[in-house]
Amino acid sequence: MTRIRTVTKKDAGLLTKAVYWFARREFGAVPEPVTVMAHHPRLLMASSRHELAVKKAAHAPLFELCVYRVAVKLGCSWCVDFGAMLMKHGGLDVERLQHIDDYATSGLYTDLERKALAYADAITGTPVTVTDEQVAELEGLLGRKELVALTYQVALENQRARFNSAFGIRDQGFASGDACRVPAH
Repeated sequence: MTRIRTVTKKDAGLLTKAVYWFARREFGAVPEPVTVMAHHPRLLMASSRHELAVKKAAHAPLFELCVYRVAVKLGCSWCVDFGAMLMKHGGLDVERLQHIDDYATSGLYTDLERKALAYADAITGTPVTVTDEQVAELEGLLGRKELVALTYQVALENQRARFNSAFGIRDQGFASGDACRVPAH
């Protein structure tokens, strides 16, 4: 149960109902972060537009892996669950996710993935511990455009995970295909 009640479909305004419809069509259920953010419809709309734009602008398996790592590192069970579902539906090897804490030494991850995951950890730490060397190395491997996209995705996941954790939003069963924890609408 979330720390504040969610906005049910019955209590939602017209635009929020449209977001709920789109989310249910896209994911099979309305994500709880959406139903909590619905208390502020303008932020919900801004966040929804932003998420769609980011998905179109910067989407890559490496980014998904790093976003998943951030979710694990911050302990956001909702983000871990949702991220695993996205990776599963994206055709990525979700079995590797069980070894994400051992990425630095695991043969399941490429050298690039290990460097990107270490960078994600450095961004996520408090304080941030990113080094000039990390940025230069990843710029050489990815190019500036992709490095900016990776950094943005990691920073965005930090925001999502911290929002969800603050409100006590927990996994909904997206990865297993069982979204039974979605509030009745």
